[in-house]
Amino acid sequence: MSNPPSQQPGDLARPAAPPAPSAPSASGPGRPAGGSARRPGDFAPSGPAVSPADLERSGAIINTITGVFHSRVVGQENLRLTLLAALAAGGHVLLESVPGLAKTTAASALASSITGSFARIQCTPDLMPNDIIGTQIFNYGSGTFTTQLGPVHANVVLLDEINRSSAKTQSAMLEAMQERQTSIGGEVYRLPDPFMVLATQNPIEEEGTYVLPEAQMDRFLMKEILTYPRPAEEHEILDRSTAGSLTGPRKAVGTVTLEDVRFLQAMVDQVYVDPAVKRYIIDLVFTTRGSGPRPVPHLTQSVRVGASPRGSLALMRVAQAHALLQGRDYVTPDDVRAMRYGVLRHRLVLTFDALASGIKPEQIIDAVFHAVPMP
Repeated sequence: MSNPPSQQPGDLARPAAPPAPSAPSASGPGRPAGGSARRPGDFAPSGPAVSPADLERSGAIINTITGVFHSRVVGQENLRLTLLAALAAGGHVLLESVPGLAKTTAASALASSITGSFARIQCTPDLMPNDIIGTQIFNYGSGTFTTQLGPVHANVVLLDEINRSSAKTQSAMLEAMQERQTSIGGEVYRLPDPFMVLATQNPIEEEGTYVLPEAQMDRFLMKEILTYPRPAEEHEILDRSTAGSLTGPRKAVGTVTLEDVRFLQAMVDQVYVDPAVKRYIIDLVFTTRGSGPRPVPHLTQSVRVGASPRGSLALMRVAQAHALLQGRDYVTPDDVRAMRYGVLRHRLVLTFDALASGIKPEQIIDAVFHAVPMP
């Protein structure tokens, strides 16, 4: 059996071509003897992991949220999948693009499709941590302190232009995003369930901005980079504007309850992941660290820090959510590959040489997925 061609260092500087299916490994957990490729159905459990009735209910919830999204946002199909997968997986999303590509609109559209509470925080350099998590207020009449919770205590929180807030303020979100709680005056306050953070940032303006630390970037389940709409989509935007539906009153086309969201997240937990798929995820993450079954030559010259174990968990969780979005109760390797950019692009720390050469994280990810054989 011949090995797939390795991507040379110089190839990382050029746009990566879509990865071709790699030759399967001859051995490994869940792989059939003889090295023959497994069909998607081979990754299914022996019995249904999710009942047909629960799959139908999950599909109805997803369709309702999709309807609200399409009523407010034109195009941006990758963004819709990212937001839906993150909501179902119970994670947070970082949205990045130039101004005017509906980052804030998409976030508010997702929030409006849920009956829970929504808070929007406009990040500025003078924003303080207490402005986000809350503070204690002294009552002169009673001589006691009362706690006033901040806007982060909501089901969906939009942090607009998060990179405009200082590192001190950004760090205030770490406990909220990871532990789902805040600490005010020595007391711990649990955040609502479900809880989701949608943060936006503008990559082209550097004056008055602060780079997000790697510890906080890793807390985001996914990072989506929005692109310009196609001509037909921009034409529809103009049509909606002249018809008054772009900025007119927003009529709810349907909402889902918080119980529906919790149900959707519980269904993601039940989606079956075959041991071969888990091993595939581990091989991918270890390859980003410079090892793995078939290391990418000279990868360490471009990647300073690979994905952490949180990256493995994110790959599996997002793959489970993607499978549920497709109406399946089991994960295939294609589910792992489907949203690989959103899961890994913010978890790879590139070297200075790679940044100077214009190498994108997506090119590194393609090289890794091309090198690791699919089960």
